[in-house]
Amino acid sequence: MAKLAFLGLGVMGYPMAGHLVKAGHEVCVYNRTAAKAEKWVAEHGGAMAATPREAAQGAEFVLSCVGNDDDLRGVCLGDDGAFAGMSAGSVFVDHTTVSASVTRELYAVAKDAEISFVDAPVSGGQAGAENGQLVVMCGGDEDAYNRAAPMIDAFAKLCKRLGETGAGQICKSVNQICIAGLMQGLSEGLHFAEKAGLDGREVVEVIAGGAAGSWQMQNRFETMLDGHFEHGFATDWMRKDLAICLQTAEENGASLPVTALVDQFYKDVQNMGGGRWDTSSLFARLRKLAD
Repeated sequence: MAKLAFLGLGVMGYPMAGHLVKAGHEVCVYNRTAAKAEKWVAEHGGAMAATPREAAQGAEFVLSCVGNDDDLRGVCLGDDGAFAGMSAGSVFVDHTTVSASVTRELYAVAKDAEISFVDAPVSGGQAGAENGQLVVMCGGDEDAYNRAAPMIDAFAKLCKRLGETGAGQICKSVNQICIAGLMQGLSEGLHFAEKAGLDGREVVEVIAGGAAGSWQMQNRFETMLDGHFEHGFATDWMRKDLAICLQTAEENGASLPVTALVDQFYKDVQNMGGGRWDTSSLFARLRKLAD
């Protein structure tokens, strides 16, 4: 059991921090909107702090799950940032999906302060966070990862180090690239079946057990056919993640033509008012085009 700080209590961070309490850790939370932190403390116990620095003071591990590169810099750096409150030898574990470049930037700053930094983005969505069944992909120094891994197990079904700093974020980009292509393929398949007069549920019953089967098919086909998208991983966040993928591809020379195209399809979904819809809302776009 350890003394921890958790920064960021959104749809992912809120339950993740709760699992740490259930695992027996002493947790102090920080959230930009204090009311959310107050609610979390009322539900889980622990403590809350007014700044990341205050939350991090005395903590062996500081975890974060915020929004984007700038949000991460905001909770790490400056007089009120977590790094200013952390002691030498402590470990910062970032679960935000951000660019590998900001991860490497913050790793260097942390190293100068004798703080370890592990990039540890997650996959599994809100349900995975609530059920403690996230997949956590990590990068960073092996010793820091080995220290952090037992703690991460509180909300993970799988946690693996992929390599040095930034490797976790690169792996998360691979995850998002694959999801984008799969969601468009599934949307087109269901749309094709619908226009051809077939029952989409019967089609999935047949093909899900074959080579076309996927997690997305098993978990999203019914809500897609029902036109229900008010759940899951938001299109706004997916576009943020795909922007990271496409920028990184510009830097490393990777070719991502399908990802670039699907990103524009998600832009269409946003223009339909679906910024908060689940990523499976690509199907809603196809239905609208066919009207």
